[in-house]
Amino acid sequence: MAGRHSVFVTGGTGYIGSRLIPVLQQCGHEVLALVRPESRAKLPKACRAVEGDALDGNSYRHALEGCDTFIQLVGVSHPSPAKEQQFLDIDLRSGLEAIRVARDANLSHFVYVSVAHPAPVMQAYTSVRAQCEDAIRASNLNSTIVRPWYVLGPGHRWPYALLPFYWIAEALPRTRESARRLGLLTVGEMIGTLAAVAGEPASGVRVIEVPEIRKMGRNATA
Repeated sequence: MAGRHSVFVTGGTGYIGSRLIPVLQQCGHEVLALVRPESRAKLPKACRAVEGDALDGNSYRHALEGCDTFIQLVGVSHPSPAKEQQFLDIDLRSGLEAIRVARDANLSHFVYVSVAHPAPVMQAYTSVRAQCEDAIRASNLNSTIVRPWYVLGPGHRWPYALLPFYWIAEALPRTRESARRLGLLTVGEMIGTLAAVAGEPASGVRVIEVPEIRKMGRNATA
């Protein structure tokens, strides 16, 4: 049901998580976040810290009691083709562990930040995210899969130079669909979308692509 929820967040000190948690709190949600001991101080105030290892779901499964929503944000920062093994060791393993313990805890809603695909580049990265999506479907969890491509914001601004090329690609019929699916988003649009999703649990598996992320995020901040 829509309304206030008890939300467990992994990756809460990362680029998206550190910005999302205060917004979730402003929406009235109780937020618990998984952290390493040395990162506790990085969490926003009033957020309950849960020490554990994202690669070992058993280290934090006890904290899921009483929660109804799980938001999985763990991932390798600044993805690149050179980080293929890290995608397997961190993104895939943490994602599968999160799905497993969320299923075992019978949580009402699982939120996963995936990536837009198919895509012409970053094959290893998209493959790992697709594997997690398959595991989500197999788990029978009520889930929302959010598929951004590149998120613009502080420290992530170089793709602004690509905007003219996106405008041209979206104007051409043969490239329009790909340009929209692989479009650029702002960090505000991502945060707004994830906050909206947290308050509106899915029934079955809901997939949100770039155009809908953009729309939801802008509506949330309007």
